[in-house]
Amino acid sequence: MPTDTTASSGQQSGKSGRKKGRKVRLLLIVLVLAIIGGVGYGAFWSISTVRGSFPQTKGSITLDGLSGPVDVKRDDYGIPQIYASSDEDLFMAQGYVQAQDRFYEMDVRRHMTAGRLSEMFGEGQVDNDEFLRTLGWHRIAEEEYEKTLSAETKKYLDAYAKGVNAYLAGKDGEEISLEYAALGFSNDYEPEEWTPVDSIAWLKAMAWDLRGNMQDEIDRALMTSRLGPKQIADLYPQYPYDRNETIVQEGAYDELTKTWSDGSPSTQSTDGSTQGTSGTGAEAGTAGTSTESGALQTQLDGLYNVLEDLPEAVGVNGNGIGSNSWVVSGNHTITGKPLLANDPHLSAQLPSVWYQMGLHCKAVSEKCRYDVAGYTFAGMPGVIIGHNADISWGMTNSGADVTDLYLEKLTGDGYEYGRKVLPFDTREETIEVAGGTSKKIVVRTTNNGPLLSDRNDELVQVGKKASVDQNAPDRGDGYGIALRWTALDPGTSMDAVFAMNRAANWEDFREAAALFDVPSQNLIYADTEGNIGYQLPGRIPTRGEGDGSVPAPGWDTKYRWTGYIDQDELPYEYNPERGYIVTANQAVVDEKYPYTLTADWGYGTRAQRITSLIESKIKGGGKISTDDMRQMQMDNSSEIAKLLVPLLLKIDVKDKEVRQAQKLLEGWDYTQDADSAAAAYFNSVWRNILKLAFGDKLPKELRVEGQCLSVEPVDTTGPADEDQRVRECGKRDADQAQPDGGDRWFEVVRRIIGDEDNDWWSTPKTRTQGAVDTRDELFKRAMRDARWELTAKLGKDIDTWSWGRLHRLFLKNQTLGTEGPGFLQYMLNRGPWKLGGGEATVNATGWNSAGGYEVVWVPSMRMVVNLGDLDKSKWINLTGASGHAYNAHYTDQTDKWAKGELLTWSFSDKAVESNTSDTLLLKP
Repeated sequence: MPTDTTASSGQQSGKSGRKKGRKVRLLLIVLVLAIIGGVGYGAFWSISTVRGSFPQTKGSITLDGLSGPVDVKRDDYGIPQIYASSDEDLFMAQGYVQAQDRFYEMDVRRHMTAGRLSEMFGEGQVDNDEFLRTLGWHRIAEEEYEKTLSAETKKYLDAYAKGVNAYLAGKDGEEISLEYAALGFSNDYEPEEWTPVDSIAWLKAMAWDLRGNMQDEIDRALMTSRLGPKQIADLYPQYPYDRNETIVQEGAYDELTKTWSDGSPSTQSTDGSTQGTSGTGAEAGTAGTSTESGALQTQLDGLYNVLEDLPEAVGVNGNGIGSNSWVVSGNHTITGKPLLANDPHLSAQLPSVWYQMGLHCKAVSEKCRYDVAGYTFAGMPGVIIGHNADISWGMTNSGADVTDLYLEKLTGDGYEYGRKVLPFDTREETIEVAGGTSKKIVVRTTNNGPLLSDRNDELVQVGKKASVDQNAPDRGDGYGIALRWTALDPGTSMDAVFAMNRAANWEDFREAAALFDVPSQNLIYADTEGNIGYQLPGRIPTRGEGDGSVPAPGWDTKYRWTGYIDQDELPYEYNPERGYIVTANQAVVDEKYPYTLTADWGYGTRAQRITSLIESKIKGGGKISTDDMRQMQMDNSSEIAKLLVPLLLKIDVKDKEVRQAQKLLEGWDYTQDADSAAAAYFNSVWRNILKLAFGDKLPKELRVEGQCLSVEPVDTTGPADEDQRVRECGKRDADQAQPDGGDRWFEVVRRIIGDEDNDWWSTPKTRTQGAVDTRDELFKRAMRDARWELTAKLGKDIDTWSWGRLHRLFLKNQTLGTEGPGFLQYMLNRGPWKLGGGEATVNATGWNSAGGYEVVWVPSMRMVVNLGDLDKSKWINLTGASGHAYNAHYTDQTDKWAKGELLTWSFSDKAVESNTSDTLLLKP
């Protein structure tokens, strides 16, 4: 049990505490007065209850299991830098410190990955747990720990778990976090000890949110109920290789630098089967062919729906999400050494999914090999993105297609495969429910993976609607849907984390990348010697037939996965002549590459803008600075506005109120600043264009829940009379519906913009509106609708309009702040912040045009690493180091993040010491 030898537990001191202490005290007084006044279901929470879980940051603590003293130095923002003399002590201390700041978050995450949320939150989580048990993340993590991870990695995981458990020892729930005090009203839940498998399982959650095109597969299948093959192809256009560059332009795919530009012979997959030249995106257009206790408990139920609304790991399960990273060589920088920038775009969470810290050996040796700093996840040892003394690296999602949905013909207790009926592999799972009765489920698995349609209504609809050829077995009531996913096989990604943390050069980095099997990420690289590079890692499947764009027939043996692309055949680039590498979820390679990586790249809008910003600086004879990189990260330029505004300004508008709004676009520079009225109006026009041209034509499964339309019956052969139309209401959550307005939709509109009579521009007559037949007629209606939409939202006076009033960020605690009682939401949540930026801009503050304007995903952190002087690197987090509401570091970085500011990122011993506010000594 840890003991305090020089300071009281929960002590919070130092410069940051003094600076922000008065504000915190005022908030606590308000809180306590409210609770005394009867808020909170009769509970009395004192200031000591609220502050009792704050971490001790000064003095000393004795921890059983350490072999030597460890220093934990925190700066004004509570960011810890840990100094130890052995690897095990370093990672044990990391576990202890992260648990101090974020254990409740860690506990929720591990219950999510294990399908045990019902144990914390009651019966409202049973559906989620059923789905997660079916996926079996925790079971796969156990296999990894037992079978695939190195002995060294397991030693580090064990040390980390020991540190977490040293923090938990002897503590009641309310001593750990305020949320446990709230949960204590409704159940007797107590945190259990941390295990190494809990850390590994979190990688599965990360992989789930970055799993590739699974949602596109679902959407294309659902579209077939209302759209034909040609229409679906229109909505999933090919990647614009002629306009937007790929990531790898001068690279290779094997150790002999064999390029694919000289032709692409058939190559061998890892199991020896021959693969042809299938291309990487050309097939995308083929889709469609193939309280009192009871009162509080009630409000804690139902945090998310299955699949779409699982508690987010590191992203939202929708389209348009991505990340930016780029690296510029020293030839083009002020320092003469590389600069590396990264800002992953993920769902907005409180606390942020990222945790900043440094892990330093007091003397680097065989006994203690780490000197690294950056961003990690609370609950995982090591650093995920950052730099050590020699190299830096960043990540963006590659979008590689590592998931396939398979239609399964279910027959009795089995499923058809080839000409046989095979039995399911089955297992029984028991879900324990806080305050309720446990539930048993049976998980059925095919040779293509677990049967997800047993758990998800949307996938049941896919089974009823997905297209099949005439040789398919009878559909009956619908096919089952199974998931084949690389992350459902044991892997070595945890080994990769540690290998990357200690890599000293490009060769070490590539060896580490070879271990990073899921999720497949774009890895960029720079080192202090001046080298830059890119590597695509990951376990990426090869297929017998099909390209993974639509659900495949599970009964047909030809559609099985045949192996995985060998690491030496995955694209990379090293010191390209152009002197920079940009990754922003665009296509990795061109059509000559011999394997299919995906049919669903991002469309390159952000990547092209970043490239143009770099090129303009270089061609102008300038050198790029750290602040230039920061300013590029905050670029708000709208590429779709550049295309549409000239056309919108040519439209003759008679209505003086609409004309007044139209004038906002005259002279607008297409920059979506938070105070811009023109940006507000344009984005409303864009939203209404998408709704009229596409959204109203999509099936109900893709439209916003509760939004109802009068539509033609599916079996109508021609235009239906108004009295023949039927009323259909949408079924999707607002932040998951289509059209979402991302750069796929930019490309859809770009392809038809010159065809003024294209069928997509037509809309039928309604009781209140006449029919529309041409592009400009539709644009005119969208401009009018936007004017009155913003009048309702922002007022009639356009001088008061601004993009930031529409485009707001609310930060919500991911459990009780989402579905808890009102007073808890008030305590735990923060915001709003008025933001600039938008969809497919470099400053990617994402919003879903089908659902509204509020921010749904963000640059979850930003960093710029200076390889010439690591102490001049910069970083910022979305929220803060602490997960404790009312702690000074709960959201103390958010204001600066919203303004585009970055914090100093100290790395050297001298720099860390000069910026240290509090020092805690951990003693054996």
